[in-house]
Amino acid sequence: MARTRGKDSLTPATDRSGRRRREVYVFTEGKVTEPDYIAIVRGRAVYADPAVRVDVHIANQRASDSDRQPLKLVEAAASLMEEKTREARRSRLKQAYWPQVWCLFDRDQHESIDTVFGRARRAGVRVAFSHPCFEVWRLLHLKEVTGTFGGVCRTATARLPFARSTANIKSVLPEQIPKGSFGEAKDRARKMNAAHGDHVPMSARDPYTDVYAFVEEGLGIASY
Repeated sequence: MARTRGKDSLTPATDRSGRRRREVYVFTEGKVTEPDYIAIVRGRAVYADPAVRVDVHIANQRASDSDRQPLKLVEAAASLMEEKTREARRSRLKQAYWPQVWCLFDRDQHESIDTVFGRARRAGVRVAFSHPCFEVWRLLHLKEVTGTFGGVCRTATARLPFARSTANIKSVLPEQIPKGSFGEAKDRARKMNAAHGDHVPMSARDPYTDVYAFVEEGLGIASY
């Protein structure tokens, strides 16, 4: 990297076209659903800042099921966050281009979810959370979500119009995410989430999802 004028700060890494680069490391609870979704939306993304290339790494792509529980995800993410922060500081990289580390997980029937959030916050790890599961976010691309799912993911899945015709509902297909639907999905999610007061712990917010924050702040995507 070449030095910038001024003190000891360095320019961010760039690709061959001269675009600035930012790295994002993602730990996903699901082996299929979240990685499929990320690949699809990145393939049709309109980026908030086209001058910045976001390099996305699924950090736990080969992890076993037992290592995909929320607490284990966050512990692994915290360790990586510490490593990447240390590297960024050593390189004197501008903080705006420091790598981000995210965890995407669901409420499901996991225990100690609120404790997991505290651990992530202390480590500087970002979390995109869905209650009861990621399928709530998929559903919001198609329509508003009202009522509660009682913490049961299959109830949310059953509302997906393609659930009965899709053999493997965990796989996300491009046609299941209408083009141009991000803005509506985000607005619906924020309206849905607003039904829960700030005093309500994350573990009790049914339904809830803030995957849109990961899309905007992590992936740098403005629309898809």
